[in-house]
Amino acid sequence: MIGKKSKTIPDKGGSVLGSITIAWETQYKEGNIMWKVPRLIRLNDNIVVREDETAVFYRDGKVLTYFDQPNRYALTDFNAPVVQGLLKFFTGIQQQAEVYYIQRRYLDGKFGSTEPYQFTDPTFGIVSLKVYGEYRWKISNPENFINQFVGTFNLETTDQVEDRLKDQMVILIYNAIGKMKDKGLKVTDIPANLLNIEQVVLAEAPDQFQQYGVEINKISGLNINLPDEVQKAVDKRSEMSVLGVNYLQLQAGKAMVDAAKNPTGVAGAGAGIGIGLGAGAGMGYAMGGQMIGGMSGGLQQQQTKACPKCGAIVPINSTFCPNCGAPLQGTQNQGMIKCPKCGTESPPGTKFCPNCGTSLVPQMVKCPSCGFESPAGTKFCPNCGAKL
Repeated sequence: MIGKKSKTIPDKGGSVLGSITIAWETQYKEGNIMWKVPRLIRLNDNIVVREDETAVFYRDGKVLTYFDQPNRYALTDFNAPVVQGLLKFFTGIQQQAEVYYIQRRYLDGKFGSTEPYQFTDPTFGIVSLKVYGEYRWKISNPENFINQFVGTFNLETTDQVEDRLKDQMVILIYNAIGKMKDKGLKVTDIPANLLNIEQVVLAEAPDQFQQYGVEINKISGLNINLPDEVQKAVDKRSEMSVLGVNYLQLQAGKAMVDAAKNPTGVAGAGAGIGIGLGAGAGMGYAMGGQMIGGMSGGLQQQQTKACPKCGAIVPINSTFCPNCGAPLQGTQNQGMIKCPKCGTESPPGTKFCPNCGTSLVPQMVKCPSCGFESPAGTKFCPNCGAKL
């Protein structure tokens, strides 16, 4: 913080009464960008400059000169070019200059938006976004830094300087998001493009921060908060991408898994899926089986069967039902319907083959004598015995 205590050492060997040696002590640098010497500089003072700092002479709203090389500078040597440049300001008490010490090393800061960014999305409409993150920076031009922050903005503390930089970082990120939106970026694409946004910000940072004498070296931990409904859509998209399915397949698979966990609602849930997808109960089963295979490590071709006791859909090689515990050995083909065209076996009640789409409902013939219906191929009516 500007004005933080440091050390001013009386010059015991000085020839001019009241001259001092000034140094910014290390224990006062932590967390501070700069330090203002608490009194005006006089002729015969000594300025100590270390490797990680710069001493800037400032007067009347502008920088006069600065020392950026480590040394002890005695303002008594009139042969030193910098002292000669300052000499005209040491002719009287009213002509004395101020000195600011500033850090030369990289500093870490955090930023966060106070007002949301209004992102217009074709699907979700106007979405309010807030950004947070960290950045690394340093003072690259001491003259511009002091002239801007001390002279133009009249800032007095380190916190004020950092607040100004944070605001500029947020504005820069909002500009980057806006430019990427113009190129087709959607709000649901933002989480997958955080690194790209960081790179755009770093590329444009020099034009924004050079005027302040500041260099942005790194941006990390960028986080753009999305509203809950948008975040759910992003999570759903990620889930579909991992499983390699579309939205309808994802919903069908989840419904089948839920039905398997609830044996009392298996039949109703399976029929509902078929109707909802417009493909019948058989198509609903096929989608569910595909999804169960996908969620079991990507084995989308894994065959399944129904538990004879509770009806839960389980892998065909299961020994016991994971839902009710009933033994399943020897039930692989029990009650299965074989497709007359491709030979694929399906559970009882399936109306269409999930492999080729052939109807699995047997064709019926009516008895000419009593009208009783029997499966096609029956030679005699099982009701009256008449020849069919």
